Amino acid sequence: MYIIAEIQIVIMITPTNNALCERFIGPGTSYFPLLQSADLWLHRVDFIFEFPRPTMPNIVYMGGFQCKPSKPLPQDLEDFVQSSGEHGVIIMSLGTLIGQLPDDVAEAIAEAFAELPQKIIWRYKGKRPSALGNNTLMMDWMPQNDLLGHPKTRAFVAHGGTNGIQEAIYHGVPIIGFGLIFDQPDNLSKMRVKGVANNVDFATVDKDSFLKTVKEVLYEPSYRENMQRLSKLHKDVPVKPLDNAIFWIEFVMRHKGAAHLRTDSYKMPWYSYHSVDVILFLLSAVSLIILTIYAVIKYFCCRICMRKTKNKLQ
Repeated sequence: MYIIAEIQIVIMITPTNNALCERFIGPGTSYFPLLQSADLWLHRVDFIFEFPRPTMPNIVYMGGFQCKPSKPLPQDLEDFVQSSGEHGVIIMSLGTLIGQLPDDVAEAIAEAFAELPQKIIWRYKGKRPSALGNNTLMMDWMPQNDLLGHPKTRAFVAHGGTNGIQEAIYHGVPIIGFGLIFDQPDNLSKMRVKGVANNVDFATVDKDSFLKTVKEVLYEPSYRENMQRLSKLHKDVPVKPLDNAIFWIEFVMRHKGAAHLRTDSYKMPWYSYHSVDVILFLLSAVSLIILTIYAVIKYFCCRICMRKTKNKLQ
């Protein structure tokens, strides 16, 4: 995957971005050094979602900046949600890029949903499955944030995009994951390790396996408890993510940059950055010591052999 990504950068991304840089910034400007010399990076993740790792002082984490308290639902949607009673609601969305699924997968999901006592709100643009139950409402679009924040929402069937995962964390709703493309499988793996999601294998999913996964997330209390804990951790910050990002953007503007926060390692030649010169020096020193020891031992061995030879001749 690394090699494929590098080839894509060389063939597709670099020529286009370099042309833009030359047009709007000036001749001889290329985008890669421009990226490397950035004073500030805004990362749309936080360590509630990510694993701990070393980081640079000019990186500002703003994960969940788009999350906000839910608003009241439209009346018809609110009536449908309230009709679920004590069982609550499951919502399903696979994002904007994946509007439909293969017919057999969609039928299996619809058949599984039909056996649940919960009401289902499914954002789906494909052909209406024949096995769709009376408890399932299919929509072209739904107010995802407002539904996730509704007290009757019990689980979120999601593709694993960062927006949906961060909104689920914010509202404390456990996830049934359909990781399909890009970063989605990785995102859902992180959620699974944290005990707030259970993932579906898209290649082998059928009605029974999907139903089993949904029921586990619904009826095993640890999923919701763990997600509620992540939600509390995410919200317990001195400054909201968006306010923090705005402060640092204005900081860079006020001070005409933030070079003191930026590493200058990108200016180093590759052999210095990777310590090749240091490694070669150390190898040379070790080799010299070994050769010296070898030469000394060989010298004394030769002297001893010559002395023994002389003694025999005498």
